[in-house]
Amino acid sequence: MNIFELYLDKIKSAIVELSKKGEIIIPETFNGINAEIPPSKFDCDISTNVGMVLSKLNKKSPLDLAEKISLFLKDSDPLIQTIEVVKPGFINIKFKPIFWSNFIESIITNSETFGVNDKEQKLNYLVEFVSANPTGPLHVGHCRGAILGDVISNILIFNQHKVTKEYYVNDYGNQIINFTKSVFARIREVKFNEKFPIDNSDLYPGDYLIDFANNIISSNTGLDFDNYDDVSEKLTELSIEQALLLIKKNLKSLGIKHDNFVSEKSIVTNKEVENVIQFLEDKDFVYKGKIKAPAGEDTKDWVEREQLLFRSTDFGDDKDRALQKSDGTWTYFASDVAYHKNKVDRKFDYLINILGADHAGYIKRISSSVDALSGTKNKLICKISQLVKLIKDKKPFKMSKRKGDYITVDDLIEEVGKDATRFIMLNRSSDVELDFDFDAVKEKSKDNPLYYVQYCYARISSVFRHLDKDLTKDVNIDNYNFEYSDDEIKILKKISEWPKCIDAASMKLEPHRIPIYLYELAAEFHSYWNLGKQFPEKRFINDQKNISQDKLVFLKAIANVIKSGMDIVGVSSPAKM
Repeated sequence: MNIFELYLDKIKSAIVELSKKGEIIIPETFNGINAEIPPSKFDCDISTNVGMVLSKLNKKSPLDLAEKISLFLKDSDPLIQTIEVVKPGFINIKFKPIFWSNFIESIITNSETFGVNDKEQKLNYLVEFVSANPTGPLHVGHCRGAILGDVISNILIFNQHKVTKEYYVNDYGNQIINFTKSVFARIREVKFNEKFPIDNSDLYPGDYLIDFANNIISSNTGLDFDNYDDVSEKLTELSIEQALLLIKKNLKSLGIKHDNFVSEKSIVTNKEVENVIQFLEDKDFVYKGKIKAPAGEDTKDWVEREQLLFRSTDFGDDKDRALQKSDGTWTYFASDVAYHKNKVDRKFDYLINILGADHAGYIKRISSSVDALSGTKNKLICKISQLVKLIKDKKPFKMSKRKGDYITVDDLIEEVGKDATRFIMLNRSSDVELDFDFDAVKEKSKDNPLYYVQYCYARISSVFRHLDKDLTKDVNIDNYNFEYSDDEIKILKKISEWPKCIDAASMKLEPHRIPIYLYELAAEFHSYWNLGKQFPEKRFINDQKNISQDKLVFLKAIANVIKSGMDIVGVSSPAKM
């Protein structure tokens, strides 16, 4: 039950009925009219701006229009206790207590779907995230993006969309050649006691490659590692296999599982790049031309040359983009265009890419290519995952145990656990940098948002456990008249915001809204719980170890929303802490 959508529909119906009487001119659309959470200074439950939206069309003051609509709503809705018009033209509605009794009965009866937007068109999404080079373990820089992509997917799935989670494996190019050479050097180190060329900046120095080397040696006894050229092709395959096993292990430790892994190499070897170039040529979207040197950069070595260019400026980019290098090989952008043609051909309604902070400048060019390939503007949505700064003892913290100049996902999880990693990584909008404070996430206080939310669920669980009841099972709501205090209605109002939170998180792809909402709900609950310390009559369980049924249902409603939100975020809701 989304009370905001419910009353928005009632407001629209009021406009239609008043228009039939000739009292209001009905607009072509109802865009701009809303039913929102009112400011705390107003003693009401819902506020609408309808008077102001209709004022210009009707050539009447917002206050007069609001007054007319409010009288209609009051007369037609027996659940409204008070309705007030306030400047500059808002209508503030306060419900009777019976409204909240009906509300809690509705959400308990439909607990699994509470928050789902059943009016929204259900779409098919492809969410591509992480897509780190298969050259080693995932590090903290990948971690935030991985969680962002996973939780965006979870929100869309919760809202009953179809979602495919995909990882694009960058297993083609110079980085893979250098990676294979690095593994070969570690094999020589393990097998023949040769010193690893640590000073070679092209090679990957991480000690994890020793594990790769040992695994490859033990499972490929027939291979001769005397000469790199003789084994390079097979070794590349084996090295990528080892890297992907490690990456999938890292992802599993974060609670993430992709549906698809798509290989860049397969895109290239299957001639998909050539095919997409032909497609673009047929559409006259490519041409031979020269790119001028970038403004403001050192361009003394820049050589203008004729090359194959994509007309990306026709689709909103700053400049046209090269598809082919001077040696005739395809640019990374060309293979990326081919990959996105592959995506487009799979007929998803929307494509979502989760990109690291270092790829922000890449958005326009890849978006322009998808517009060209699909013939549909804004089919691709890109979300940036900004940098994470680790803090310990109030100063920057580096802790990689296996030298490679970065902190791995496993390092992070070992230090604070999966739940803290996922929850705190989502606690701020993804487009701003995040300080991840190790000390703060281990605190057992309201300053640790994860603890505060989990403790809310644990407290509710303790009440049910005390009564020998199971929180996870349904509670009996038959033949009960639920009556709630002002303190309890305040929390019910917060619960009523859950569908609105889901809507915003889903439409704007902003998963940080979920943990923020859960923290606010937990704060309301803890404040109410603590009233029992001062006022015995407000305790959930009395001296006779009884609890009223309306209190039990009330607690169940809070727990359901907490559990639903935590499941979306991908963290646990412990019954005991």
